[in-house]
Amino acid sequence: MDRVNDIADRYVDEWASLDPTGATHAGIAGHDDRMTDLSPDGYAALADLDRRTLARLDAAEPADERERVAKEAMQERLGRSLALYDAGDVTSAVNVISSGLHYVRGVFDLMPTAGEEAAANIAARMAAVPAALAQWRQTLLDSAGRGYVASRQQMIEVAKQAEIWTDPAGDNFYAALAERAGTGVGDALRADLSRAAGRAREATLETGRFLRDELASRGREQQAVGPERYARAIGYFLGADVDVHEAYAWGFEELARLEAEMRQVADKIVPGGSVDDAVAALDADPARSIAGKEAFRAWMQELADRAIHELHGAHFDIPEQVRRIECCLAPTSDGSIYYTGPSEDFSRPGRMWWAVPLGIDTFSTWREVTTVYHEGVPGHHLQVGQTAARSELLNRWQRLLCWCSGHGEGWALYAERLMDELGYLADPGDKLGMLDGQAFRAARVIVDIGMHLELEIPRDNPFGFHPGERWTPVLGWEFMRAHCRVPDENLRFEVNRYLGWAGQAPSYKLGERIWLQARDEARARKGADFDLRTFHRDALNLGSLGLAPLKAALARV
Repeated sequence: MDRVNDIADRYVDEWASLDPTGATHAGIAGHDDRMTDLSPDGYAALADLDRRTLARLDAAEPADERERVAKEAMQERLGRSLALYDAGDVTSAVNVISSGLHYVRGVFDLMPTAGEEAAANIAARMAAVPAALAQWRQTLLDSAGRGYVASRQQMIEVAKQAEIWTDPAGDNFYAALAERAGTGVGDALRADLSRAAGRAREATLETGRFLRDELASRGREQQAVGPERYARAIGYFLGADVDVHEAYAWGFEELARLEAEMRQVADKIVPGGSVDDAVAALDADPARSIAGKEAFRAWMQELADRAIHELHGAHFDIPEQVRRIECCLAPTSDGSIYYTGPSEDFSRPGRMWWAVPLGIDTFSTWREVTTVYHEGVPGHHLQVGQTAARSELLNRWQRLLCWCSGHGEGWALYAERLMDELGYLADPGDKLGMLDGQAFRAARVIVDIGMHLELEIPRDNPFGFHPGERWTPVLGWEFMRAHCRVPDENLRFEVNRYLGWAGQAPSYKLGERIWLQARDEARARKGADFDLRTFHRDALNLGSLGLAPLKAALARV
């Protein structure tokens, strides 16, 4: 009989061969010159791997508690992934943040650019972009032929992104990448890079034209995905089943609670003033503003480094490899902020990225202190980095491939709140920034569930917002605009993201809620023996897993 950890390790090897693009994302060496097969057969091969692995896991008896946790985690993740594939959700996906086009472009952000070997890998992979995108277009057509399509509006928005990425006056992504990688290499390789960049650019534009001119006519008019598909999606992103109607009602309560707390904090900044008065005062404070993208990146780096230094040994035992993080400006401009984990050998460190929108050159630090804690330590960088470093506790699948948004994003939001509990947000401006971010995440619980299920807005909602009407994308924008202090450029991206990536946005706040419930349950079980540092250590040492397996594993600790 196979051992669970042996099954997991074999899965990683086979998966990396089938998905070389994903292997680079995961930091697995040896695949950087190839692109993943995005044809229907390529997707089917990955689904077949999941099916075969689930059958092996069903027959495997865990040797100990660690293998039991690994088995439960793997069964939950692969099982839900397979359910999405079988329902046509995976092969039909087109949205502004996660699609085949984003997968192809985004992998280059993680590749080194210095030296002949790095440049050769980039040239080879860029040369494979046209074929990969042609395969993806075929997959979308095949899915559409079977009745599985994304919404028309998402196709149009992704087509716009393709134009921005390739515009010489915009991101000019592939040409700029070829120029960076071509520095200091031979003429022949530099010519290969330039030629591959031109073809990758044209293939990206062709894919944009295909989405707008060919596929969009077959896309769904309705952006709402409906109850059945939404249940699959939010269950996948949380790694747990959830009562969406209860979560929807809780979202209103949580947003009202957070906004009441924001008013209290605002009074400390502008006595007698409103939250908007406090925001205006903070934005007008020169000490809380930084001009220039590079200066802002340096500020994030300094704060991230300081948090690692001060938290290590006091509240967390941070592995040596994880005490390094790089803060980076992304080569695109869609406004997203995200984290990418380290490579398996830590030669590529964990990185915090900011895709600064075009035209933005001034940054308010009071808004972003909590963002650094979210993306860095004790947020994603601690969680993901520690998992990658725990080879004595976790198998390769757990360290490299297991990711659940509710677990990861929920932890990162929990980490923001934890930093307040630890006294790191004593400054009222920084505290208001954290609460504003939390309120933003609570608002999207309401909007995401409401829009996709087309629910009625409660007649007694605490904001008096369109009582009794049904949610639409227009009302979703109006609600987010009223409750979030996010620039319009970023907010447009956000609302488009919710409409195209159903169930993901609520995973942050609902994930944090489950983390807090798990902590309360551990405190109740342990009584006087409960220790917060021990709880964090035990929880993080389980690695990434769905939230239902997390709660089950913590109950056995």
